[in-house]
Amino acid sequence: MRIARFVLSLAFAAGILAIPAPSPAQVAVGVSIRIGPPALPVYAQPFCPGPDYVWAPGYWAYGPDGYFWVPGTWVLAPEPGLLWTPGYWGFAEGAYLWHTGYWGPRVGFYGGINYGFGYPGVGFLGGYWRGGHYFYNRSVTNVNVTVIHNVYEKRVVVNERNVTRVSFNGGPGGIRAEVNRDERSAEHERHVSMTAEQNRHFEGARGDRSFLASVNHGRPEVAATPRSGEFHGRGEDRGRLEDRGRNDDRNRPPDSRYRSRENNGRESYRPPSARHSDNPSSNPRLEQKHERDFDKMQRQQDAERQKTQRRNEQEQQKLNRQNTNQQRQDKLQRRQQQQTDQMSRKQEQQTQKLQQRQEREHQKEQRQESKPHGNGHNRP
Repeated sequence: MRIARFVLSLAFAAGILAIPAPSPAQVAVGVSIRIGPPALPVYAQPFCPGPDYVWAPGYWAYGPDGYFWVPGTWVLAPEPGLLWTPGYWGFAEGAYLWHTGYWGPRVGFYGGINYGFGYPGVGFLGGYWRGGHYFYNRSVTNVNVTVIHNVYEKRVVVNERNVTRVSFNGGPGGIRAEVNRDERSAEHERHVSMTAEQNRHFEGARGDRSFLASVNHGRPEVAATPRSGEFHGRGEDRGRLEDRGRNDDRNRPPDSRYRSRENNGRESYRPPSARHSDNPSSNPRLEQKHERDFDKMQRQQDAERQKTQRRNEQEQQKLNRQNTNQQRQDKLQRRQQQQTDQMSRKQEQQTQKLQQRQEREHQKEQRQESKPHGNGHNRP
């Protein structure tokens, strides 16, 4: 058993770290997975640690103990002028396969996955190289202008219909995206594999059980780091799910379930239970109750998504055994996609109702706080 686990571990490591071939396939070498990866967590991007660092989004990797989260981090490119194309999970022939990320002069196809922070699913809007230096788009990256001066601002408009946290391409409930002409051209350019810094970051995440999806239920406590491998330390420097500081919320990957109107009407993204945590008069016990309610609801929603996904895969496998024609295959996929969309709308409504209920509880608490006490004086 130990030998089998060791061989499996080596196979997955080879799959994640393999140098990508310049072709549309670009599939990692390793074991195919029958269950898709969890949804992408919503998190804040840490401040960029210094000039010429490039953002590498977090992603779900797979090891002997199942899926584990590799936090997003700021890394140095192997050479000036290179940009990072994230890897992605793709569904093909009844299994999920990992497509490795790479460095290149242009960002290529990354499965249509909306990783946020300049990676909306197609192309890259986070920055560019000029004169051997990297320039940052402040509208989607978190930079301190007193430290980094090469900045510009170009707003990114996100189509509300495309707002999703799905972390894989193709298959039941997956992103429906194909390689476009520019992305195909980028795949034939010179590529450079993950740097040693990124490899150490990956190995560190794989060796930390707190990043396992089976442990964190798809919500890793540390979802992003300012530098590779720095998973523990000062909380304010970590891209945690509950991070509320320094206007980081505007950099969260778009997700309508976490959208609120704050900061003079500008949209920001944060979990509903965190909306009042920066209020000094808030009730910590009520905040903890709301956090538990939100976690419970998300676990139930994750279980429902996994159940639906397993049922869809069983239906697909049944059709494959029957050697049905393409028309029936397409009809099944359309029906499954409709069911997935309906489930997503239902879960979004559940989240909105929970958020509204928590809002009413906060307002009720504030009214009680403002009521005068029996001695005729307001509470100090």
